[in-house]
Amino acid sequence: MPAKDFYQILGVKRDAPAKEIRQAYRRLARKLHPDVNPSDKAAEARFKEVNAAYEVLSDPEKRKKYDRYGEHWEHADQIEAAQRQGSFRGQTGGRSFSFDADGEGLGGLFDSLFRGFGGARRATRPRAQAVEAPVELTLEEAYQGVTRSLQLQSPEPCATCSGSGQIAGAVCHICQGQGAVVRPRRIEAKIPAGVHDGSRVHIGGGGLGDVYLRVSVRPHERFERRGADLHTDVTVPLLDAVLGGEAKVPTLKGQVVLTIPRLTQNGKVFRLAGLGMPHLNGNGSGNLYARVKVTLPEKMSEREQKLFEELRGSGA
Repeated sequence: MPAKDFYQILGVKRDAPAKEIRQAYRRLARKLHPDVNPSDKAAEARFKEVNAAYEVLSDPEKRKKYDRYGEHWEHADQIEAAQRQGSFRGQTGGRSFSFDADGEGLGGLFDSLFRGFGGARRATRPRAQAVEAPVELTLEEAYQGVTRSLQLQSPEPCATCSGSGQIAGAVCHICQGQGAVVRPRRIEAKIPAGVHDGSRVHIGGGGLGDVYLRVSVRPHERFERRGADLHTDVTVPLLDAVLGGEAKVPTLKGQVVLTIPRLTQNGKVFRLAGLGMPHLNGNGSGNLYARVKVTLPEKMSEREQKLFEELRGSGA
């Protein structure tokens, strides 16, 4: 079954700018989020597809590789290394490229890359390769940092052939000549505070070699994140907006009280310094921006109505 096109998953054109891709992702993420579609397996599967597509297309370097190599983008470095040794011919992801090594085609290329050029030739013991795994966080987890227990697929030397890839001159039937087999392995991954959607976090692999986590952060119902800054709305009754008062503003570490000056206009934005997301480098935090939404009373007493009419009559 052919791999699904990331651009089609997000419903954007291949030349779509980063802003359009981000908007498409947020729209789909809100629609398909598991909290909005409980027990809907189809929506959950689509949500994962959308996150996987956005993780690649939101990263300029990964997008460049995807545009060139399509579903094989993760092997771009190996393909380009092979290109330097010969020529490559083929087409994927809507882009043409070519390769030729001992008369092999695209399938032969990947067989060569991961099983050794020449198929049954003597295999070399593989070097530890970087392992990548996706991880999804809530905004609160991204704010505080979190430790996750992950099970990864780890290559280990084949015990049958002692990592040589051969037994008595023949290809090892256990590792298929690769010299290694893949085993599940559990690690504890510490994800630092301040990671954002699309972050690639390097963690110690505990013998696995380099391990990278591709972070996706779920959209939040109350806060919109822009870099290290957070944006939210705060409702203010009409009288408090006119006469001044106080309003409770939610933050990721509890509520704070905001002083509302008299004659505060609807839509006015207040900056609460240091109450945004922590910076990944540990150098402080972003800001929280609270936008005022003035609310009108749903009903009034006769006296209140009379007072408003008097105000209108006085030209206030």
